[in-house]
Amino acid sequence: MVIRILVAPEKASQAFRVLLLVCPRTAPSSAARAQRGAPFRHGGAGNGGAGPGRVRPRVAGRGLTHVPEHVWRINLDTPEEAQQNLSFGAADRWWEQTDLTKLILASNKLQSLSEDVQLLPALTMLDVHDNQLTSLPSALGQLENLQKLDVSHNKLRSLPEELLQLPRLRSLLVQHNELSQLPEGLGQLLSLEELDVSNNQLTAVPASFALLVNLVRLNLACNQLKELPADLSAMRSLRQLDCTKNYLETVPPKLATMASLEQLYLRKNKLHSLPELPSCKLLKELHAGENQIEMLNAENLKQLSSLCVLELRDNKIKAVPEEITLLQKLERLDLANNDISRLPYTLGNLTQLKFLALEGNPLRTIRRDLLQKGTQELLKYLRSKIQDDGPGPNEEPPVTAMTLPSQSKVNIHAITTLKLLEYSEKQAAEIPEAVFDAVGTNPVATVNFSKNQLREIPPRLVELKDSVCDVSLAFNKISSISSELCLLQKLTHLDLRNNVLTALPEEMEALKRLHTINLAFNRFKVFPSVLYHLPALETILLSNNQVGSIDPVQLKGLDKLATLDLQNNDLLQVPPELGNCENLRSLLLEGNPFRTPRAAVLAKGTAALLEYLRSRIPS
Repeated sequence: MVIRILVAPEKASQAFRVLLLVCPRTAPSSAARAQRGAPFRHGGAGNGGAGPGRVRPRVAGRGLTHVPEHVWRINLDTPEEAQQNLSFGAADRWWEQTDLTKLILASNKLQSLSEDVQLLPALTMLDVHDNQLTSLPSALGQLENLQKLDVSHNKLRSLPEELLQLPRLRSLLVQHNELSQLPEGLGQLLSLEELDVSNNQLTAVPASFALLVNLVRLNLACNQLKELPADLSAMRSLRQLDCTKNYLETVPPKLATMASLEQLYLRKNKLHSLPELPSCKLLKELHAGENQIEMLNAENLKQLSSLCVLELRDNKIKAVPEEITLLQKLERLDLANNDISRLPYTLGNLTQLKFLALEGNPLRTIRRDLLQKGTQELLKYLRSKIQDDGPGPNEEPPVTAMTLPSQSKVNIHAITTLKLLEYSEKQAAEIPEAVFDAVGTNPVATVNFSKNQLREIPPRLVELKDSVCDVSLAFNKISSISSELCLLQKLTHLDLRNNVLTALPEEMEALKRLHTINLAFNRFKVFPSVLYHLPALETILLSNNQVGSIDPVQLKGLDKLATLDLQNNDLLQVPPELGNCENLRSLLLEGNPFRTPRAAVLAKGTAALLEYLRSRIPS
């Protein structure tokens, strides 16, 4: 039996009027339909998919500010038509044969739900999304048959503990609310298969999440999470995990054991590398765009043999390793807006690849018009270059820009062709003399000595002062800057993040061409004063230090400065005069202990923040 209840819009706020569309299990005669005085429609999917024995009132989108009492009492009260017509036979008395199972109250203006919801114990689905609810009744905990609860797009700040008493709940949708935390016992919902808590204000997830062993889809996107609990790895049924737009810098290694995972979304976080996922043999989609990834680890790629979609756009990736060709099932590869200057020709061997995005990269070996011809033409070109450049039958494979570190200590080809001197990821305490000797008379524009164990600036770096303009010494153990670095007067990019620096020497004032400096994840307690005297600076990245104050007047003197990142420092106040730095296009201040501006102001973006600060300048 299917009953659909429609509210007469013009009377929605008055006494509840309904139009009953009754469909018994067998089609009644026309005489019977006339006797009932009610229109007839066939049930099943065409009647809202309720099927036999189901009842679904539709009171969605009616502008209701409260739920009429008749809805809550629909299982208890005899319908008006039955009171007026006493000729119903036992088989036709539908109101005594079935209880309400699905209730849709979506897209109204409800601010609360009555505790009378407990009068509908047969409910399997309750949909109240897109209202103005600020709380939920504790009586929800008595709906022991409830399988789906949709309270998304409301104004909820908490969930009642009674919600944890729903043994059959399979789908819980609470996205787009104002939740700052979830009940610690959420893991008690052992039947849960779908949980969406996206677009809230969560800073952590309960450890009890590990108990949700039947969960298939988990959406944590658009919150304020800085880390994921390693216990999530216990979710052995999880196929889809969405952590888009949080503040994640790493992914727990334990997540690599999630053998059922098929889709992983990590976009818009602060990741510096792809997670290692050796046991995720079923992973088909990995989305990690808009992070801070600089390098693709060859070993990590080898583990992703089932991958069909790899999305890495808007990162800082400089090279694509040959091992990417092991991803033979890859259909979509998005590398747009990175720092890639060269592609491995073997990329052409990805026979399943249907979409390859490369726009926004400084590619030197591929003409722009070739990129515009589409993926298949590009792959065909890359395959042709493999044949052109292949070694003879008795020749050793040539050293190329993609030669793995284990295969060659010094990449001669990179020095001569790309003007790149690279000795990274070696965990070396010092750079071997042979590395600098290999340069010879060749001009070097880029130096990458990142991810080693260096404790000082390599002295022989000064030998490259006539040509070098980009130096990366990130992820080392450097505690001070020596004079050698200050002699590189053509330097434009300097990456010193993830070291143990506490100060910069005043001699760095000689770096007049420097326009990007990355000092994130060091130990600065004071904003380095020498930066105020580098007029070409366009980008200062100083997040995750301990800086306590800044001088807005001196910053205003840097008239080319467009990006200033001071996130996660110890700023107790933001000087209003900082608003006068009108050239800033990106001012990042989240994660500091100041009280004003409030988070709501920061969230509006740089232009609004600068305007707010200017309004606070004493007149």
